Amino acid sequence: MFAVLRAARKSLTRFVLGLSLFSLAACDPGALPVGGGPTINTSQPVPVALLVPYESQQTGDVAMAQSLENAARLAMADLDGATIDLRVYPTGGQAERASAAASQAVKDGAKIILGPVYGGAAKLAGIPAANAGINVLSFSNNPDVAGGNVFILGPTFQNTADRLVAYARANGKGRIMVVNGDSPAENAGAAAIKTAINRQGATLAATQSFELSQQGVIQAIRPIATAARNSNADAIFFTSGNDGAMPLLAQMLPENGLKSPSPQYIGLQRWNVPASAMSLPGLQDSWFAIPDQQLTSNFSAHYSAKYGQAPHALAGLAYDGIAAIGALVKAGNQNALTAQGLTRGSGFVGVNGIFRLLPDGTNQRGLSIATIQNNQVIEIDPAPRAFRGAGY
Repeated sequence: MFAVLRAARKSLTRFVLGLSLFSLAACDPGALPVGGGPTINTSQPVPVALLVPYESQQTGDVAMAQSLENAARLAMADLDGATIDLRVYPTGGQAERASAAASQAVKDGAKIILGPVYGGAAKLAGIPAANAGINVLSFSNNPDVAGGNVFILGPTFQNTADRLVAYARANGKGRIMVVNGDSPAENAGAAAIKTAINRQGATLAATQSFELSQQGVIQAIRPIATAARNSNADAIFFTSGNDGAMPLLAQMLPENGLKSPSPQYIGLQRWNVPASAMSLPGLQDSWFAIPDQQLTSNFSAHYSAKYGQAPHALAGLAYDGIAAIGALVKAGNQNALTAQGLTRGSGFVGVNGIFRLLPDGTNQRGLSIATIQNNQVIEIDPAPRAFRGAGY
C-alpha cells in the first residue's frame, strides 16, 4: 500500500504553484537604475524577456514552457492601456543556458526578465541581469536564491506557515507541535513553521522528526504521540505531503489516539492533492492553505477556452507577471521596473489571489484556509482580497 516513502520531490530548488509579477520596458538611453532597476518610457512597448525550459530533456519541461508562454500571451491580450513586447528565450532547463539566455536578453534590450523556472537557473540568470541593472522575476519558490535583483514568484513555505499559524492561534490552537521528515525540503519547511510560531506569538509545544522511509515513519509514531500528549499540544503542524509520508501518518496516528481536530492537524502542503487523498479518514477535519479558489477557477476557464486544455500549475505566474507589468506601465510609472515599483505595498491581484513582492526578494500572497469534510474540500476562511499594512 505504502511501499517506499519519497522525500518531498518538489524541492525548494524546483518550483510549485502560486503567484507572480514583474516588468520591463523601453528604457531611456543612458538612464541609471532608480531604486534597483531601470527607468522606462511608459508610452513605448515594454520589452519583456521570458525565460522558459524549451529544448529541455526533462519530462514535462517543454509542455510547462508552452503553458507559461501561452499564459503570458493571454495576459498580453487582456491588457488595456499598455503594450508588451514579449521575447521568448529557451533555457533547456539548465542553469548555464539560463545564464546565457539572460545575457542575450540583455543584449537584445530587455529591461526585465520573467523566469526562469528553477532556483539554480534563476541564481545564475541574475548575474548578467544585475550587471546590466535589470531585475529578474523567477518562477522559483526557493528563498535561497532570492535577494538583490532576483525575486521569486512561487509560493513559499514561510508565507504558507505564517498564514496557517496566525489562523490557528486566532482559533484557540496556539500550542503547536512540529513534525517533519528528515529531508532538506521538509527541514526547511519545519524551520519556516518555527519562525511563524515565533512571529505570531504562538508556542512551540514540541518537535519530532523522522527518517523518510516506511520503517522510519512507523518507528516515529509512538514518539510523536507521546510528545504530543506530554506537551499538551493542541495542534500538530506537518511538513509532509500526500506524495510522501502523510498517508501513513494519517493512518497510524489516529490509531494511536491522535485524531484531528484533537489535536488539530495542520498541513504545510496541500492535502487535497491528489483528489483521492480526500477520502483518507485521518485527513478529515485537517487544515491547510489553498489559493483563492474563485480566481483560480476563473483563470483555468479563461485559459482552457483559449487553448483547449487546462493550464499548467505554474501558468498563472506568467499571467500575473505580465498583468502586473501592464498595471504599472498603464499608471505611467517610469520607475515601474525598479525594486521600489515592484515591491509596492498594495501589491497586485493575480489569477490565484492577491500577491506582492517583498524587498528581500521573496513574496507574500493571500491564501484561503481549507479543511476536508465528508471527503470534500471546504473553505473555512477565505483569502483576503487586499493587503493591509505589513500583513494581510
